Amino acid sequence: MEAVMDILAIGEPLMELSAVSDEKRGRLYLPGFGGDTSNFCVAAARQGARVGYLTRLGTDFFGDQFINLWQSEGIDTTLVVRDDNAHTGLYFISYTDDGHEFTYLRRGSAASRLKPEDISEKDISGTRLLHVSGISQAISDTACDAVFRAVEIAKSNGVMVSYDPNLRLKLWPIARARAIIMATAVQADIFLPSLEDSQQMLNIDEPGEIADFYLENGIKLVVLKLGRQGALIASAEGRHFLKGYKVDTLDATGAGDTFDGAFCSQLLKGVSPTEAAKFANAAAALSTLGYGAVTPIPDKKAVLAFLEKNN
Repeated sequence: MEAVMDILAIGEPLMELSAVSDEKRGRLYLPGFGGDTSNFCVAAARQGARVGYLTRLGTDFFGDQFINLWQSEGIDTTLVVRDDNAHTGLYFISYTDDGHEFTYLRRGSAASRLKPEDISEKDISGTRLLHVSGISQAISDTACDAVFRAVEIAKSNGVMVSYDPNLRLKLWPIARARAIIMATAVQADIFLPSLEDSQQMLNIDEPGEIADFYLENGIKLVVLKLGRQGALIASAEGRHFLKGYKVDTLDATGAGDTFDGAFCSQLLKGVSPTEAAKFANAAAALSTLGYGAVTPIPDKKAVLAFLEKNN
């Protein structure tokens, strides 16, 4: 039976309030959208993938705004549950000379109430690829169990699994994070860590040594995101380093999520991991040209035009 969708992501959306300066009124916060797996969905959908999202939202204005966003992007919201007893998560972005800082209001959010009973075999088996993240596991014990349940169903139904650890030490201690991330990564078909997260988690600095560690511990395909430096693709068949693209970055919020969505959408089209990463590098670079996580995410046409100009 043909899959209902190409990609199903599970996770936590967060309403975004981004700080800007106004000459007359001082600091203002502009509304936007965030949450790593929600960003991933938008990025994949803008590359032409058929995408669905499984999550929980409050029955509040922010939840309504997310539904409107996803539907406008062509993202299937059938599996989004509205929770009368919890709020939609929220975070603030403040900009400093050192980059951007985040302040979160997510405790007790609707998404954190996700539980294994929310995951059905029918929903997971109807997709080609399941995408999950470490943040989804860190926000609550029940959400963590829900992610493991989804991965278990995916593996038993021949569905590919992509996994971004997205390490957030404000959410859980490093020992727990390391154990759960590694237990999930070895089950994934595609592991998408960043260099910074890997350095924190493993206490290893050099990208090649990080890739060695992951492969030696049973991870099949490592796509190590190196930020502006590009990406390292490593598997038992070999490894490839791809340089990043130089652009006038304004805000790197969500760039890693954009990379993930672009990479997975390309891989499902049958291109090699190296070619998929090349495309994803370009998409991630373009996503840094504007403020906020979602608005600057490029569509397929913009990425292809950029690649044509820069190769």
